[in-house]
Amino acid sequence: MIPDDDTLLAAGNRLGDLLADHGLLAVTAESCTGGWVAKVLTDRAGSSAYLAGALVTYSNYLKNLVLQVPAELLESEGAVSEPVVRQMVRGAMTATGADAAVAISGVAGPGGGSAEKPVGTVWFAWGTSGGGTETRLCHFDGGRDAVRRQSVLMALEGLAGFLEQSTKKK
Repeated sequence: MIPDDDTLLAAGNRLGDLLADHGLLAVTAESCTGGWVAKVLTDRAGSSAYLAGALVTYSNYLKNLVLQVPAELLESEGAVSEPVVRQMVRGAMTATGADAAVAISGVAGPGGGSAEKPVGTVWFAWGTSGGGTETRLCHFDGGRDAVRRQSVLMALEGLAGFLEQSTKKK
């Protein structure tokens, strides 16, 4: 099912509440979603209490320059890969001093896909400065907007779930 704006907003509010309740500041490192995750998080007044900002690094050049993803890694694995989103999370927290981060890199389409990484392939990573990183690979159906909407929802829900698990361990 393709999430509508209300569904995305509800997920953003849930994540915002969770971050605020735990006194955490988050950052997004976005590629195929183009800042949409941050947009959802900032649709609510007062979001500066839990969102440091967004780093939209659509190009490999910016992934390397801003998020410190090694050029060799981008060359060998491609931008849509687990090791790249892991580094995007670490680089985003380092660049901003945020406590938590979410990273997204994928093939939203309609072009750009390959046999190995078809349209709808999206890698996610969530992490905290002291709690490690988790990754997930998803394959979404639909056109560009559908893939991006599903990616935004997964990013929001994934970071919320990661934070809930991390805070239970403490």
